[in-house]
Amino acid sequence: MKRICSIYRSTRKNEMYLYVLRADALARVPEPLLSAFGTPIHAFDMVLTLERVLAREDITKVLENLDNQGYHLQMPPPEDDYIEHLPEELLRRNDPV
Repeated sequence: MKRICSIYRSTRKNEMYLYVLRADALARVPEPLLSAFGTPIHAFDMVLTLERVLAREDITKVLENLDNQGYHLQMPPPEDDYIEHLPEELLRRNDPV
């Protein structure tokens, strides 16, 4: 399974990306999603295969979504992840040496 994919970044939410089949462009993306996404800015094109490793997404799920619904939405990472560890890190910094 090999797909040529275009990736667009959102103008509304930092680190939100929309994967679409290059041949379809944005035609299969529902209008409500496009409205919420903001104006799509083309970031780059990429060939996706099952062997490809993506930094933040499961390639199997991305390919499945492209085939079944015509797009894959990559959500930004949770903004609060770094805060969960902050108190512990601060405590360690304040420990006497």
